[in-house]
Order: sequence, then structure tokens, then C-alpha cells
Amino acid sequence: SVVPGYAGGHKADPTYKEVCGGQTGHAEVAQVVFDPSVVSYDELLEVFWFVHDPTQLNRQGNDIGTQYRSVIFYHNEAQKNAASKYLKQLNDEKVWDAPIVTQINPINNYFEAEDYHHDYYENNPGNPYCQSVVRPKVEKFRKVFADRLN
Repeated sequence: SVVPGYAGGHKADPTYKEVCGGQTGHAEVAQVVFDPSVVSYDELLEVFWFVHDPTQLNRQGNDIGTQYRSVIFYHNEAQKNAASKYLKQLNDEKVWDAPIVTQINPINNYFEAEDYHHDYYENNPGNPYCQSVVRPKVEKFRKVFADRLN
């Protein structure tokens, strides 16, 4: 499952408006629950690095602020080590022209986002943000990872 939420901040149960205001310290995140016999953590990391620009500090495209930082919140040492190893490999191979700024932090203060954030793209296909930002990423993902989709 994938659940939208907020993590890494200091305020309990923040709202979207509070997170967007940049005062809670939270990042917008996706909580992914997975079965390692179906998909590995390494495969999830591959998708993570592919679907966004990990070189943009506190932003993703036109979305600016610490709430848009590139961050992996790990749940155990094995996840931390795998994410750190992947980040080092990408840096060593100079996959991007700029340095990777992705943070790798222990999960803390995760709160599920409001209901209207769930399945946002599917429920708002005509939204200009979905059309100009999300749709191209979804299409790129589907093309590159077509063999892994069911």
C-alpha cells in the first residue's frame, strides 16, 4: 500500500496547510508498505531515485520549501544501510550533474495526510498540476517499469 502523509517534523498531527507553510518541519511523504517476497527494498529505492530529482535542495520543480526536500525515512538499520549504499553508488557514478542532496533519516512523527490527498492523481486527472507535473512522471514510470507492473 502507499499512503500519503507528512514526516520528520515537530508538530503532532499537522494539516496540509501547516506543512505547506513550512513551519512544522515535516516533509510530504509516501508511506510504502511492501512484501519483500513481491518487491524488494532495493527495487523501491530504484523507483525513488528515478521518479524525482534528488539534486534539488528543498524543492521539486516549482514546489519550493523544506516540505519538498528529497528524503528517505528508514524504519531499520538494514533500510538505512541500503539507502546509503545506493546514494553513494549514484554519487560515485555521477549519475546526475549536480550532487545528490537527499537526506536519509530515521522515521519520526509520521502522520497520514487528509483523505483528499489519497489517490489524488486518480481523483483529479484534470487538475493543471496533475496534468503538467504528475502525468509526465507517471507516464515515464509506466514506460520504464512496464515489466514490473501487474
